[in-house]
Amino acid sequence: MSNAILEVKGLVKRFGGLTATDSVTLDVRPGEVHALIGPNGAGKSTLINQLCGELAPDEGQVFLAGTEVTAMDVPARVALGLGRTFQITNLLNDMTVRENIAMAVQARAGHNFRIWDVVRRRRKLWSEAEALLDGTPLEHRAHVPVAGLSHGEKKQLELLVALARKPQILLLDEPMAGLGHAESQEMVIRLRDVAQTMPMLLVEHDMEAVFALATRISVLVYGRIIATGTVDEIRTNAEVREAYLGAEDELC
Repeated sequence: MSNAILEVKGLVKRFGGLTATDSVTLDVRPGEVHALIGPNGAGKSTLINQLCGELAPDEGQVFLAGTEVTAMDVPARVALGLGRTFQITNLLNDMTVRENIAMAVQARAGHNFRIWDVVRRRRKLWSEAEALLDGTPLEHRAHVPVAGLSHGEKKQLELLVALARKPQILLLDEPMAGLGHAESQEMVIRLRDVAQTMPMLLVEHDMEAVFALATRISVLVYGRIIATGTVDEIRTNAEVREAYLGAEDELC
């Protein structure tokens, strides 16, 4: 039996005559960062949405820690340990950094969202939120409303919100999107730390970040995985280079 944390078998998704996901099989194993790369229009977002439960596949199966979740909705998958960040940040803009993290902690604990004043009195909740902030780039921004954060800070916060749920695996949907070079380097450092504690499926266009983080890489082209291998294997794969239109610098 597979020990993969996330396992995908023969996943297919069609939109009319277009096959957006073409018999995709992949897994994410304990202790690894499995990167999913591919040109624009390759079907990466469609695949991720099926893994998260936002989109139902036409064929195939998805397993999370050995449990089939193919027919489960998003909350059920989150409850089983699936965490996710988004290409476009998905945060509560009117709340502070600390409050966003606390709400995620509260959701993980299974409490209902009632009156925020009740939440304020829960010292354990605040303590856990502050522990997640400790040592991060947002440590001194705890009381700043999300609307006052930079784009890079919002990306960092979204990662903390995902971690507050204590997932078994983290799906990262272009965490470097919109970041400058320095911010991307900071995010790579942060993700490298997180990778010590949980496996990840990383969807990313920034090849420098992919090569810095990935244990294995799968290449998706027109909905089909054309190659899976180590960083060195993917760098030198002729079919992968052709898929990237000969952009050798991108794979160097």
